[in-house]
Amino acid sequence: MAQAQYHAIEDCEAFNKALYKFYAAVMIIIFILALPLNASVLHLFVTKLKFWKSNSNNIFLFNLVLADILLLFCLPVKAHNFIQGERRSANDFVCKAMLFMLFLNRGASIAFLTVTSIDRYFNVVHPGKKNLLKAMKKSPQISILIWLCLLPLTIPTMLKTFECCNSLNGQINNGTSEDALIKEVVDIVREVVFFTQILIPFIILVYCTVHIVNRLRRKTVGDKTKLRRAVFLVTSVMVVFSLCFLPCTLARMMLLIARVQEWKEITEDRAAQVFDGLMVLSYMDCLLDPLIYCFCSTKFKALYLNTYFPFFLKEDIALPETSGSHGQVSKPKDDNNVL
Repeated sequence: MAQAQYHAIEDCEAFNKALYKFYAAVMIIIFILALPLNASVLHLFVTKLKFWKSNSNNIFLFNLVLADILLLFCLPVKAHNFIQGERRSANDFVCKAMLFMLFLNRGASIAFLTVTSIDRYFNVVHPGKKNLLKAMKKSPQISILIWLCLLPLTIPTMLKTFECCNSLNGQINNGTSEDALIKEVVDIVREVVFFTQILIPFIILVYCTVHIVNRLRRKTVGDKTKLRRAVFLVTSVMVVFSLCFLPCTLARMMLLIARVQEWKEITEDRAAQVFDGLMVLSYMDCLLDPLIYCFCSTKFKALYLNTYFPFFLKEDIALPETSGSHGQVSKPKDDNNVL
């Protein structure tokens, strides 16, 4: 029984099919809720805000929403696999394409989240200093560079066994010692990519958030409501990042330990189920990102309500200027720069 269960893990078969059907239902709910929300926000960035002409960091936010939408399109495929009792597609091409999309777009979502936080850090903590990011954020070059830098990081993750966490498993080395060495190096590289993609941005976010909160708390003049909104915003970023990405990182660490230490197969299977469940939780980021980054701006919220739900719009809320030629009127430094 134990040996059969072990092969089920190797073949990426979902041992507890009822649990994976529940995971699939959660992903479908996330997809249904997040897709229209992200699509409507993307529509506003293109048609109303004209992000490419903006003097704010709307270019970063546009790319963040775009990455979340592309990631959302992977969820129906993942949900179908889970319903079929598979942890990933049995088709090799579909499996690798899914891994490419998942890691590229999730990495892009984390990257633009981090870059936007760094930009806000300089605006709040060092408002008078010039920096390269501040100069480049008005053009799409830095966004294109981020996407291009993420492409090489997806190469070691596009391996068939990665998603089922067969890394660092000596029991499947059937080739020569040279083949085993190559496999071990590839395993280490792809795990380093997985962990650094989350842990390094988390450290940067912690640093930026702590300094922003301290700076805002020391500020004694200005709009108190705006200051409280800014503190709430950066704190929410940390909460969402911790909720969506840190649990799956810790679960993967435990799963790797289970494989390296050769724990009992039943224990490893349970660790795999926990890891898959927390990976599903990480997709909640696609639903929470637009709520935090876009709707914490009173002007963006008013524009969104005026466009899609005008009967909810209060008369005393001013709409934002959508033309790049009215920068003096909208003064977007605090409101349009929603992070």
